[in-house]
Amino acid sequence: MPTRPAPVDVSAASSAAPIPTLWLAVALSMGAAISLGITRFSYALLLPPMREDLGWSYTLAGGMNTANALGYLLGALATPLLLRRVAPGRVLLVGAVLASVFMGLSGFFTAAPWLLLQRLLAGVASALVFIAGGLLAARLGAHAPGRSGLLLGLYYGGTGWGISLSALLVPGVLAAAGPVPHPWAWAWWALALACVAATAVLWWPAQALQVLAPPSASPTAFNITPPPATVRWRALAPALLGYGLFGVGYIGYMTFVVALLREQGASGGAITAFYALLGLAVVLSSRIWAGLLDRSRGGEALARLNALLGLATVLPALTGAWPVVLASGLLFGVVFLSVVASTTALVRHNLPQALWASGISAFTIVFAAGQIVGPTVVGWIADGPGGLARGLVFSACALWVGALVAWRQKPL
Repeated sequence: MPTRPAPVDVSAASSAAPIPTLWLAVALSMGAAISLGITRFSYALLLPPMREDLGWSYTLAGGMNTANALGYLLGALATPLLLRRVAPGRVLLVGAVLASVFMGLSGFFTAAPWLLLQRLLAGVASALVFIAGGLLAARLGAHAPGRSGLLLGLYYGGTGWGISLSALLVPGVLAAAGPVPHPWAWAWWALALACVAATAVLWWPAQALQVLAPPSASPTAFNITPPPATVRWRALAPALLGYGLFGVGYIGYMTFVVALLREQGASGGAITAFYALLGLAVVLSSRIWAGLLDRSRGGEALARLNALLGLATVLPALTGAWPVVLASGLLFGVVFLSVVASTTALVRHNLPQALWASGISAFTIVFAAGQIVGPTVVGWIADGPGGLARGLVFSACALWVGALVAWRQKPL
């Protein structure tokens, strides 16, 4: 009868056979590429052709990402319970497979209710991937304290690979599909295949980190069963609220910025370059903010990054000048996933390891709740006077208020 592999004590074995932490983090980042870069953010590229083909309002178009965020919230609520019984590596792989399936199914429907259901189910799957991957990244970082900020940044920066791949893949598939009915369906299928390829890459870190011993000996290393919470969660209220407002604000930009650029007359090539460069900026952000994440034990990092993100969000609402728009995309890409990484770092700095899963999940829940509100509200605003530009001003204001609130967070 096969037995479970024994945990590897990295601290004792590192001199003989060190685990390649950087490469593990890069491979693990394919989880972020699937859960956010492809499953969620590729939709910005598909929104304009789907809206034109299916006759959607901006409210309904935004509702698609609201459904995705609702699914993400449901997945975030379920993941801690699942992690008590199932190893995080297995949760990561199952979630990635399910996300691939639901992305592919989205190409088979044109009725809004079915598409909303597919976006919701994809959101559930992406939460499984994102939380399990974040937990593994935090565990990996605990074995390399001097590089923990970089390792977390590399994981979350994987979202950028998904964004850049989507930016290159979707326009090419739409052009190749030509005059066939609903050409956007082919883009969904191509994105599903990209998820399958990323899932194959995830197999290695999922297996390697499954046998990674926790920094402190614990009988719950693989099946996390948090003890009764001793942390006063009210003490984290400023960071949680600031992060929820981040969810409200950033998702409006990532849902509608491509549609705004099209309204402003940007060419297809320019939009592809804009979105691809935004994704590459996300990847580079892991290096830029690593030191800040290691030093900040309160809400300073979250506040500063939220404020910068608000500036990036408001720029295309003020002008369609291409240098300003490009600067907006680069600044947004450099900052927005580091906001997510900052909350994982906050959890790691302030909570015992046994509560990491609960802490990451708590931040993920408020993040998802903000994302539920953001797309539909921005779409509703965009259907009225002022259009998409006014919607992005609302997003920027939410981010700036989030910065002010997060600044009040003190280390526990």
